[in-house]
Amino acid sequence: MGAFVYSLIAYVIFFVTFLYAIAFVENLPVPRTIDRAPVGALAASIIIDLLLLSLFAVQHSVMARPAFKRAWIRIVPPMAERSTYVLASSLALIVLFAFWRALPTTVWSVGEGPLAIALSALSYLGFALVLVSTFLIDHFELFGLRQGWASLRGEALPEPKFRTPLFYKLVRHPLYFGFLLAFWATPRMTAGHLLFAIATTGYMLLAIVFEERDLTATFGETYVLYRQRVSMIIPLPPRRETPPTSPVAHGS
Repeated sequence: MGAFVYSLIAYVIFFVTFLYAIAFVENLPVPRTIDRAPVGALAASIIIDLLLLSLFAVQHSVMARPAFKRAWIRIVPPMAERSTYVLASSLALIVLFAFWRALPTTVWSVGEGPLAIALSALSYLGFALVLVSTFLIDHFELFGLRQGWASLRGEALPEPKFRTPLFYKLVRHPLYFGFLLAFWATPRMTAGHLLFAIATTGYMLLAIVFEERDLTATFGETYVLYRQRVSMIIPLPPRRETPPTSPVAHGS
């Protein structure tokens, strides 16, 4: 029962944080947003924002690595490992929202009109793509609820299976593509928003390197062939499958 309640609490915190993240990026009426936050000295604000982004990036990447997970489940129950990761990610984002410093200088602005509406719609579409993509690969396992439910029922989770539903047939990382749309498509780009977009894009590209190494270790040649056929982050028609050019390493 404890693991399930814990997973449910972690999920609720995550979902509220995700909704706030949309409001944060889109400058909706919430206490602080990417452009409506305290403004300080330029250099200090840039350093603070980069440290906040680094905190999330380090937490998100380190806790996702298999070696960390193997060590971590010696401390927390295995069925609570994913929920703990989700909770830590949410808390890192909450810290970012609370201490973010605005950099209000306008980098570009398209004013009002159809183009501004289209860019805003594209940004919201990006967030929608992120959410839909999580359901395609098992939303509730990704965010720890399935593990908590299995613990409550005394069941073991099945071994991971490699699947490429819908968007995954065109792009290997549709979640990251969705975030790119969400962060870059804006009718008014401020210096703070640009800093956020550049830093998160750099982090996503780096994260893909580690994620694909882990996926190759887990699924072997199946993932190597998939990587050869399907583009990484920009949706493109699949390429024709070719045999792998080098042996696959089955270990991290």
